[in-house]
Amino acid sequence: MTANPGSERLDALLAQVLDSVGGPDPRVRELVGGLVTHLHAFVRETRPTEAEWLRAVDFLVRVGHTCTDTRNEFILLSDMLGVTSAVDEVNHTGPATMTPSSVEGPFHSPAPVRPMGAWIAEGPERERGEPAVVHGRVTDCDGVPVAGAVLDVWQANDTGLYDSQDAEQPDGNLRALLTTGDDGAYWFRTVKPSSYPVPTDGPVGELLRAVGRHPMRPAHVHIKVAAAGHRPLTTHIFVAGDPYLGSDAAFAVKDALIADFLPSDQARFGMDGPFLAAEFDIRLVKEGDPR
Repeated sequence: MTANPGSERLDALLAQVLDSVGGPDPRVRELVGGLVTHLHAFVRETRPTEAEWLRAVDFLVRVGHTCTDTRNEFILLSDMLGVTSAVDEVNHTGPATMTPSSVEGPFHSPAPVRPMGAWIAEGPERERGEPAVVHGRVTDCDGVPVAGAVLDVWQANDTGLYDSQDAEQPDGNLRALLTTGDDGAYWFRTVKPSSYPVPTDGPVGELLRAVGRHPMRPAHVHIKVAAAGHRPLTTHIFVAGDPYLGSDAAFAVKDALIADFLPSDQARFGMDGPFLAAEFDIRLVKEGDPR
């Protein structure tokens, strides 16, 4: 007589489910089979009650219902569990000199085309916030400038809100599409971003409270870069000294992405008063680079 007949039945059940995973695409079979295997292992290890399992299913249903055209609660959930950062990590390897990638987050939306050096702050934060210039060069990993690179920039304002969250901000505020010239240089004028809490009024907020975690993200600017002949890059510029750099709710901080926002008086930026400047060079990996 076996000591644990339930274990044998679970083994048989898993084998039966895995045997049913078919279809013509081997990658789909690999992904679904791996997911089934890990889910069954989770059940065997944690032994959830039926009530707990139904509550988990209800949680996922409510995550879906919370999604809108401007809010993706599933992306937020993935970010808060560190899964987005894990997926990012396994997909973006390359030379040691490359700019590290980071998560996109749930607040990306189409940005207006702006001229290089434009003010991207067009809401009330322009009067309240600390003026700032973010600048640098886009090059390859050997330092050769990349012309025609398109930078998609977005950030929260000085109170931690994106335009999609704040009726006082015009659409497209604190967003820009910028294209580099022959020297690969880029720059734009803005206000210093603020650390902010991720949305906590939905199911993900419930989860954070249940596990005793804070919802804060350190201050940052998002940048996506696309250039012919180079791998696309999605990354952050984090503000040095932010108190949440070591406990980012999205687990997205990397040391190479932290930049100092320092007082500057460089007249070439055309600022009419005191401002902060952050220099952040972006190094793209060439397509086909084996490193």
